[in-house]
Amino acid sequence: MPEKILLSWSSGKDSAWALHVLRRDPAVEIAGLFTTVNQKHARVSMHATRVALLRRQAENLHAHASVGMAPGLPLEILELPDPCGNEEYAAVMRRFIEGCVGRGIKGIAFGDLFLEDIRQYREQQLQGTGVEALFPLWQIPTAELAEAMLSAGVGAYLSSVDLKKLPEEFVGRKWSRELLRAFPPGIDPCGENGEFHTIVAAGPMFSAPIPIRIGQAVQRDGFAYADVVEEGLGIRD
Repeated sequence: MPEKILLSWSSGKDSAWALHVLRRDPAVEIAGLFTTVNQKHARVSMHATRVALLRRQAENLHAHASVGMAPGLPLEILELPDPCGNEEYAAVMRRFIEGCVGRGIKGIAFGDLFLEDIRQYREQQLQGTGVEALFPLWQIPTAELAEAMLSAGVGAYLSSVDLKKLPEEFVGRKWSRELLRAFPPGIDPCGENGEFHTIVAAGPMFSAPIPIRIGQAVQRDGFAYADVVEEGLGIRD
């Protein structure tokens, strides 16, 4: 019998590809997604994804690779205070994990690629809980991974960039082969070193692409953020 797992959904391309990999594994059942959101701004930290777009993503995702399966995955949003210290974050996650255990969840999957300290932190969070940390994309070479995602039709947009590594002109642009060629030397094609974060809107894990428009870009705390919005929603701040 497949084991129930949850996917840590960042709203970006890597968590989307992790879903794509996991849903082809007969040993697991994807029970849903969870995302942490900044309570003050109602957005995913670093990705700056609006809650409305998060919900649209979840509605359009497939839990199975089988053609004809109904789309949609349950999404649980964990609100974090602003500012949020390490102890506060750990407390929120501890309560969440305790709830997962009570619901029979056996694993939590993450879209991390190669940062050992991040993996160790996640494993420590789950140590002794009976819930396993899963890393379906771990140590896939990122150039190879980027090409696989782009070839499969993954459509994503740079929603934030670290201004120490990339100029503001890159924020809001579609993640593409052309964009990868335009990156300065040393920029990871998947942004695993924090160079950029993305919001995903299309790919084989979606029942249908989400039409996107790019709003105003702002700078804050050394990062540039683009307002990535579902086309037609007419959201105003």
